[in-house]
Amino acid sequence: MAKSKTNTEDYLRMYRQMVRIRTFEDNANQLYLSAKMPGLTHMYSGEEAVAVGICEALTDDDRITSTHRGHGHCVAKGAEFKEMFCELLGKEEGYCRGKGGSMHIADQSHGNLGANAIVGGSMGIATGSALRAKLQGSDDVTVCFFGDGATAQGLMYEVMNMAALWNLPVIYACENNGYSEYTRTDEIAAGSITARAEAFGIEAHKVDGQDVLAVNELTQKLVARCRKGEGPFFVELETYRYHGHHVGDINREYYRSKDEEKDWRENRDPIIRFRAYLVDQGIASEEEIEAMNAEIEKDATDAVAYAEAAPYPDASEVDMHVYAD
Repeated sequence: MAKSKTNTEDYLRMYRQMVRIRTFEDNANQLYLSAKMPGLTHMYSGEEAVAVGICEALTDDDRITSTHRGHGHCVAKGAEFKEMFCELLGKEEGYCRGKGGSMHIADQSHGNLGANAIVGGSMGIATGSALRAKLQGSDDVTVCFFGDGATAQGLMYEVMNMAALWNLPVIYACENNGYSEYTRTDEIAAGSITARAEAFGIEAHKVDGQDVLAVNELTQKLVARCRKGEGPFFVELETYRYHGHHVGDINREYYRSKDEEKDWRENRDPIIRFRAYLVDQGIASEEEIEAMNAEIEKDATDAVAYAEAAPYPDASEVDMHVYAD
């Protein structure tokens, strides 16, 4: 069981994890802009409280499935900078030996069953993981991360029906960042998102995805209930992505205003809000937080340099892992 987040160490870890995600994304963006990273990537900046609030309520035995915007989930579930940057740069020391890249990172040592480039594609994997837990009599829980755009995928309704019928230990976590690629969610999604789950008799919640403590408190309760056989559950987390849909989506004014982006960054940033809380509560001083931020930045800089110098996989690996042995 995940321990209650009530002491200094736990709060500081949540802050650290959010800053680690933001720092990772800042460096990943620079790797793309400098043409050192192949392919596209999708920034998680702005949504850190969702991944950290949820994953801090889980153990390594609990599973998650991720999305094309999955770096934050990966870091929050325990991934290391060096292996992640190696993966982004196609190096053999990456989590998938450089073959997964940004959108296909998996880290099963920490229960991360993998990111998925197909919108909503991991919903079946997450539900299958929960079915496996129930059949094996295991008490682990699976969290399925997906965006608001994925609520238009038919697979979601098929798996929620199965999960509800079989009382599976799965939590469907909808990261509603307000946009499905380049279109406002309220322009394409009729009705309520939580009502979609309630139609299957699934208990649904809505929470401020910029409040890491609120996310964590709710997730701890739902995870504990899942372990007792009371699942599944559905959570809509209201959040926001600071960057475009992907790193090449630079000019966004045709679908959202700069004033809107500025408001979220300045008034609803999850890291700024939690930092202010830590200082106000006497949990950490501004100097201690600045020192932590600097340490994380150095870790990221060192990891990028390491990954840039790391070797690529040997050409003989080209057909490795294509078929089961």
